[in-house]
Formats: sequence, C-alpha cells, structure tokens
Amino acid sequence: MGHSLLCMMGFFLLSTVICGNAEEHSYDSQDTDESGYQSKEQRTSAPPKLTVFLQPSQTQLYSGVIYRGETVTLRCEIQGGEGAQWTYEWSRGQSRIHSASREYTFRSVTVSDAGGYSCWGTEGSSWTEWSDVITLTVLSPPKPTVTLQPSWTQIYSGETVTVRCEIQGGEGAQWTYEWSPAKLNTPPTSNEYTIISATESDSGVYSCRGRRSFSWTEWSDIITLNVKPPPKPTVFLQPSWTQIYSGVIYRGETVTVRCEIHGGEGAQWTYEWRRGQSSIRETSSEYTISRATWSDRGGYSCRGRRGSFWTVWSDIITMTILFPVKPTVTLQPPWPQIYSGETVTVRCEIQGGEGAQWTYEWRPAKLNTPPTSSEYRITVTESDSGGYSCRGKRSFSWTKWSDTLTVVCKLDTFHSF
Repeated sequence: MGHSLLCMMGFFLLSTVICGNAEEHSYDSQDTDESGYQSKEQRTSAPPKLTVFLQPSQTQLYSGVIYRGETVTLRCEIQGGEGAQWTYEWSRGQSRIHSASREYTFRSVTVSDAGGYSCWGTEGSSWTEWSDVITLTVLSPPKPTVTLQPSWTQIYSGETVTVRCEIQGGEGAQWTYEWSPAKLNTPPTSNEYTIISATESDSGVYSCRGRRSFSWTEWSDIITLNVKPPPKPTVFLQPSWTQIYSGVIYRGETVTVRCEIHGGEGAQWTYEWRRGQSSIRETSSEYTISRATWSDRGGYSCRGRRGSFWTVWSDIITMTILFPVKPTVTLQPPWPQIYSGETVTVRCEIQGGEGAQWTYEWRPAKLNTPPTSSEYRITVTESDSGGYSCRGKRSFSWTKWSDTLTVVCKLDTFHSF
C-alpha cells in the first residue's frame, strides 16, 4: 500500500509516499476469506514522485517569508495513512530533531531556526522515504516607509493628500497597521489614509509600523506634512516696468507677463490666464506678447493649479499700449544765435519716457559714438552749424524722428581794447 507524506510549514504542505529501502517497496498484505483464513502475499510497487506545494492561504498570509518573533508550525502528513499509528522523525539539514509528533512548532522564531526541514514516518515494518526539504527563511521584520501621494510635503489648505504606509517585501501579507499620530488608528487600521480638504491641524509628523501574527515591524522614519493657507499669485512684467518701461508699453514692443506663486516653488503648477473676463490659451507661468498692439491692452491676472487645487486669482495688472512718442531736440541755453567758442548742450527729450532705459540715435551721425547719450555738450565752431534731430529706442521699438533743430554759429566779431 502506498502512502504519501506532506510536510507543512504553518500551511506549507509537502507530500511524500511510503517507500522501501530501494527503488521499489516490498511489504506484507493479509487477505481474509469467508471462512476467516488469512493468507499472506508479497506485493511490490514503485513509489510515486514527491511534490511540494503551497496552500493559497499561506501565500496570502506569509508571502513565503517568516519574520523573527512569529509563530510557525511544520506539519508532516501522510496522505492515505489516516488511522494508522505513525511515528515521525524530523531533521534539519543533517541534524536529527527530537520530536516524534507530526507537528513541530516554533514559538517566537529566531534567525537560528532558519534552515531546511524534512520528515519521515514509520508504522511497524513500514516506513516512508524522507520528504522533500522545505526551507525556512527567517528575516528581521522590515522597516516600513511613509509616503505622500502626491509627493508634496508642502500642502495648501483645501488640497487632498494620501498618507501611505509601505512595507517593502511584505506585499501580499495580511498586515495590520499602527499609526502615529494616534488619530489615524480608527478601526480598521489601513495602510493608507486620505486627507480630504486638508487643514492646518493636519500639519505634523507621520510614522507607522506593521503587524502580522505576533510580530511587529519597527517604526518607520517620520515624514513631515506642512499645511499652509493657499498662496496668492502675483503678476508682474519682464523687464520691470519701473526700470525699463516706465509704466507704459509702446506699440511694437515685446513684453512678458509672469505669474509667480510665492511659497509654491518646486511644485508642478499649471496656470490659467485671463485678460478682463476673457480666458487666454496659456498654461505656463509666462505669457509673452510679441510686438504689442492695441488689442493687447487691458487688465491681466492669473491663478495656479496643481492636482484639483486652485489658488485664488492674482491682483490685476493693467497694460497700457501707446504709440511710440515723438522726441524733441532742445538747446541749452536756448539762445537763437550761437557764436564760435561758446558752449551749448543739445538734448533729446522723450516726453512720458522718463525713467526708461533708452538708447538714442542722432543726426548728424557724428554724435553717434558709443555710448549714445540723450545729450551732448558742444564747444561750437562753424562746422557745428546745421540741423540736429534724434530718436529713441527701447527693446525693439523705435520712436519717430524728432523735428529738426537748426544751430547757426557765427564768428565772434567782438574785440576788447
């Protein structure tokens, strides 16, 4: 009669068969006829092949790994041998274990319990071959990790964030969790908690640990969550109006409107722009107007979004588009008649362009020696007589040419005695 043997770690099962000393097993069998006569006959059978398999419940519970401190049972089962008085013998590697029971239990397993285990059984003159070896791997409980989804440590009031406890290598196991702060430990304790519409009271440090059977992992490292009031964006122009544009944009110039969210650095924001009440098809932090026209004038504002969260709208910045102004050339002192040897200043004035960083072009061209200035001081000679005009440039925009100022230089005919 053939029997099979199963060695089980907790729920791990090994099947084996009863066998003899060689490839075939011989054993006695007695048949009883109707008169009660018993006869013996010798039978010979080849042992079936041994197999090792896992019960699904073991895969779900332990995921193939035992952690230090857990309790696990090895079980030796002989399929088809039910009802017989079997005696069992266990071994770990080449060492025998003093246990005659079909179960061998480790309570609070340690690393020294790791190894390969097998068993066999005997009943009278019948015995099984050794089972296949099942390896018991004992590891220190893993250290969990707390993560945030999305992975922003800076959260704004009203945003939604998920705090998750991850146990690397513990996938598939049936863990229970303990959290710090304790307010998360409302049954059933889960490996993740979603904070909907976060408030400043959700700020703090978060950590977790996991438990299965009687074994706890260590506490995870803490992760800090900061919840702050939502920021308000600011719109400003590049280059700065106060330094370059003096508060005015001239038709044909190029200007960039920028949206900045202070305190939101590092976040992956998308942006929404509008001019007045009309939306602008732009999602970046900058909106560039190339060669501004009348239609570009108006009030600009922006707001930022990350995930499902929106900031408030920024204050409005108003863009005024004007025609480039016409400069005026003046003479200081404003004498109508200049004599040779006198000193005068020729000045190019751009009304409304004060404070802007202008460059200038002059006529006659002899004044255009870098750097071109808004004024020139001249000690007059007859060669300086003629017409003077100028124009200004900032960015890519030129003003018109000024009207011409005529300078007349005469010889000094005054003599002193």
